[in-house]
Amino acid sequence: MAIFDMAGTTVQDHREVEKCFYEAIKATNLDVSSEKINSMMGWSKILVFETIWKEELGENHPAYKSKVQESYDYFCHTLESHYETVGAKPYDGILEVFEYCRAANIKIALTTGFYRKVTDIILAKLGWNTDLNSDYLCLENTGKNFINCSIASSDVKNGRPAPEMIQLAMAKCNITDSKQVFNIGDTPSDLQSAESARVLLSVGSLYGTHTENELKDYKHDKFITKPIDIIELIKTHNN
Repeated sequence: MAIFDMAGTTVQDHREVEKCFYEAIKATNLDVSSEKINSMMGWSKILVFETIWKEELGENHPAYKSKVQESYDYFCHTLESHYETVGAKPYDGILEVFEYCRAANIKIALTTGFYRKVTDIILAKLGWNTDLNSDYLCLENTGKNFINCSIASSDVKNGRPAPEMIQLAMAKCNITDSKQVFNIGDTPSDLQSAESARVLLSVGSLYGTHTENELKDYKHDKFITKPIDIIELIKTHNN
């Protein structure tokens, strides 16, 4: 099974998510560095604002929950509007990787720090929701579907860096051994969740939001600079 992150790994990311974070931060009177935001990319988006406001006010402050919700609501509106208006594009080579996986009988799952509503917008814009059922699952290779499973951060109790999205994808696709799983992502939280899930191969994509210098201290097996490199990695390790 191959598990791919979305924005920054399969879906082109030109820092749109960061820009939406900054708009929400500015609009709700927060002062957060770009380094801080970048360090939390890949997390559940609500967790980002919970973390920021906890540091700003403290979790027990009477305004804490309302401030978190205000910032998060602003972010969600901005993010949804962006993808509805601009759409989404896959990175060059990703569709070839998907085709290779299907031909090799390797199930494909997408995980993301996005919540379900915006995940659905992106899947629809890309046409990757073809044949997915109400549980976001399609185990049969119909020749039309690109993916077998979609997992959003809102589908689990704890998003990245916890391993729960990987584990849910495995359960839905009837994969019981984590040593049959490849995980590919572009953020520290992708690598952390892969380590916690004890996957066979944890791959960092350097064409996304983070550089090798930003990722190198997190446990990983390989870095790649373009999506098509995933095929050779799978060939090497899929024995």
